Amino acid sequence: MENPNGFFPPDRVINAGKSQHNEDQACCEVVFVERRPSPRVSHFSPQSRKGFYFHYWALFDGHAGSGAAVMASKRLHLHICEQLRDLVDILQDPSPPPICLQHDAELSQAEESGEVPSDALPRFHLEKAVSHESLVIGAIENAFKRMDEQIEQERASQHISGGCCALAAVYLMGKFYVANAGDSRAIIIRNGEIIPMSREWGCPSSELFAPFLQAFLRPELLGKEFTHLEFPRRIQPKELGKKMLYRDQSMNGWAYKKIEEDDLKFPLIYGEGKKARVMATIGVTRGLGDHDLKVFSSNIHIKPFLSCFPEVRVYDLTQYEHCPDDVLVLGTDGLWDVTNDKEVASVVMEVLTSYEPNDPCRYTMVAQELVVRSRGVLKERGWRLPNDKLGSGDDISVFVIPLGGPGNYM
Repeated sequence: MENPNGFFPPDRVINAGKSQHNEDQACCEVVFVERRPSPRVSHFSPQSRKGFYFHYWALFDGHAGSGAAVMASKRLHLHICEQLRDLVDILQDPSPPPICLQHDAELSQAEESGEVPSDALPRFHLEKAVSHESLVIGAIENAFKRMDEQIEQERASQHISGGCCALAAVYLMGKFYVANAGDSRAIIIRNGEIIPMSREWGCPSSELFAPFLQAFLRPELLGKEFTHLEFPRRIQPKELGKKMLYRDQSMNGWAYKKIEEDDLKFPLIYGEGKKARVMATIGVTRGLGDHDLKVFSSNIHIKPFLSCFPEVRVYDLTQYEHCPDDVLVLGTDGLWDVTNDKEVASVVMEVLTSYEPNDPCRYTMVAQELVVRSRGVLKERGWRLPNDKLGSGDDISVFVIPLGGPGNYM
């Protein structure tokens, strides 16, 4: 893939290929964001192609089929591009973003009359300060929402079942924006230091404010089968009338309440850690798709308790000096289920030091080694790691993206 702005770093994605039907999908693109056409600008003028490029990498981990992951891998970057089109001029202007955009007719009238644009006037002291960075974050968040809506609209015609976790990295104007919805993760390894660029959106209680709030506000969605309250464990009928620890959607801590008949219903979130499930069905609270997902043997939809919006973290590449050994690692949960951050960093440094800094295949070999070590070796008792523990039973996909050295982004 050619980078119009110069040499494109040799990032690589490697997949373990353990399953016959791989549900992991990946995408890597250089995307041009063209300014949205204006009636005041001729299509033949130099300004008509005004815009900028962004670099894009993404991993999609499908579940209950690969349809949502395949569609998202082909379309999410286009939705991001579309959301950024209104920001072409704003992001290239160092002044604060305008609070309200004017129509072209208003701009033409202001130019003819010599009036000062409203945003050039002194700002009210109560206006919120909005950064260019927050505009990009908002564009990425809305792109995920549009992607989820497209999956919903086209799931019948495209025969899409299930959903997917989505992890995307966007490099734009000196900054990396890492957006995560699901249980994939990303870390930066810089001079041996590990910098988390995402968190896993599984089902730990610290991430469940939104599902519990939805259950509290709209109890009819629970189908009289589930309770919006959280308890440390499942309540037994013989415990009616006793006091037990609980918390609701507004609590971080715990308190005691008298157990009533309604508290015997199945909990909204059941299980702990990686084994936790929303409505005893799905192990993530964020992702794309799953519009037809229902609780087993019921007509209760789970989608209202899931979010398609990602958490977006930002890393400013211009604030640090980077060497060829500094990388951004993106991985699906097949990697992280059996490998922690320190082990990943150790493999990265071990492999990179065995190659010359200007050898483009060094990043490929890092990704390959991460996948191989997480996959393990096939033995009589299944796939096994060197310590004889079970290797990852999931599809494993990894991106290794260099941050500095030959072929950097600047």
